Amino acid sequence: MELSSNTNALCFSVVVVVIFAYAWRFFDWVWLRPKAMEKYLRNQGLNGNSYRFLYGDVKEMVHMTTIAKSKPIKLTDNIVPRVMPFVYASAKTHGNNFFTWMGPRPMVHITEPALIREILANNYLFQKARGGNPLTKLLVRGLADAETDQWAIHRKIINPAFHVEKLKHMLPAFYISCSEIITKWEGMTKGGSCEVDVYPHLQTFTSDVISRTAFGSSYVEGRKIFELQHEQAKLVMKAAQSMYIPGSRFLPTKSNKRMKEIDRNVKSSIKEIIHKRVTAMKTGESSKEDLLGILLDSNYKEIKQQGNNNSGLSIDDVIEECKLFYFAGQETTANMLVWTMILLGQHRNWQDRARDEVLNAFKDKKPDIDGLSRLKVINIILLEVLRLYPPGVGLGRMIHEETKIGNITLPAGSLFLLHMMLLHHDPDIWGDDVNEFNPERFAEGVSKAGKGLASYFPFGGGPRICIGQNFAMLEAKMALVMILQRFSFELSPSYSHAPHTILTLQPQFGAQLILCEL
Repeated sequence: MELSSNTNALCFSVVVVVIFAYAWRFFDWVWLRPKAMEKYLRNQGLNGNSYRFLYGDVKEMVHMTTIAKSKPIKLTDNIVPRVMPFVYASAKTHGNNFFTWMGPRPMVHITEPALIREILANNYLFQKARGGNPLTKLLVRGLADAETDQWAIHRKIINPAFHVEKLKHMLPAFYISCSEIITKWEGMTKGGSCEVDVYPHLQTFTSDVISRTAFGSSYVEGRKIFELQHEQAKLVMKAAQSMYIPGSRFLPTKSNKRMKEIDRNVKSSIKEIIHKRVTAMKTGESSKEDLLGILLDSNYKEIKQQGNNNSGLSIDDVIEECKLFYFAGQETTANMLVWTMILLGQHRNWQDRARDEVLNAFKDKKPDIDGLSRLKVINIILLEVLRLYPPGVGLGRMIHEETKIGNITLPAGSLFLLHMMLLHHDPDIWGDDVNEFNPERFAEGVSKAGKGLASYFPFGGGPRICIGQNFAMLEAKMALVMILQRFSFELSPSYSHAPHTILTLQPQFGAQLILCEL
């Protein structure tokens, strides 16, 4: 009896110690560590809100974003307060470099061009930001998520897919996909004019382009993958905007289960396509000139050259790269095109200049790569669109060791956000007409625009600059040329100007234009 009592007492003591240990760790995570970090950041000359228990600034961020999204703005308004209201207000209050609270973890915001250039140039020290809900990684990983030596291997193997010579072979896919949209619009206008929400059509165009250029003849299967990835993006955005409690990803919530189900289905579909391609290659069939074929061929050559299977990409790695092709390629170009059409629908003088250039270069003929590369007016229009409406609002980075940047020393584990949106809309850099559509500012090239500062980076910068930027620009030029050959367009009275972010910058209520067949 006495032994049993002693055992019970011992068990009780162990339980108490375990509970106390976990309670202390939780208290340290939600209070002691954040308050110590806040004091450290203020000592480094950074300002921000005082830490609020557990949620930090998250509740205020969500509240301000909800209010901002509740109504559209004028076409002439600065879009930044609507797209990122909390960060915009914080920058006004706290200066160029400041911090905000993502729950118990601080985020250091950088808006100085020199510091951003330094961070982007050193990708081994300043790595992609980690943290938050791990389920967000189900959307894309691959090259975008790889670091240090693993990133170098991925980049080396993927590079050949985006050489200019390879892109030439993808022009027919661009042309076929755009022709389908043009034909659809001609069926709607019937030789006259009508109102069209062009945004879903442009999304269909870019998803078809990715399906065709990534998987060639298997593009129909590719469409299904895109639809799943599109749904996944919405779920990821919802997860990213909510407070993440460690371990909650394992809970069988409706959202968690759906995200994991989509991930399984996407991987299964891509694996099936890859399996067919690998089997064909083993039987002696030559690799195709689509992204998957080039990637598999490049991977095979790397493994053969190094004499080691571990030196290349695994099948899982190839699957993640294909998922990345889908999300990054489709979203970036669709949004670039929709904002271009909205701006040219508003600024008809620039639309006329662009059409004159297109007709002088191609008349009504099929565009070729040499002609597309010589389009100066189209090029500066796209550069200005990417300044006003960059695909992403910023780039996340973090450090794994204590690091000095400028006059600031930050401890290991610090998170950064490099603000392209704030820089692209900074009147001190671009002038008083910063919110106006003026492609002429890029007439002498990117390096001489914006007072020559490193303040323009819609595709990132440094060694990690977007590998697909030439692909995206060529695709956008092809689409814009073909549209301008067949239609003139203007903003419809029903259009509501409402830029917002679902991972990328999009028109919240669509893009209603009056298309007029030429």
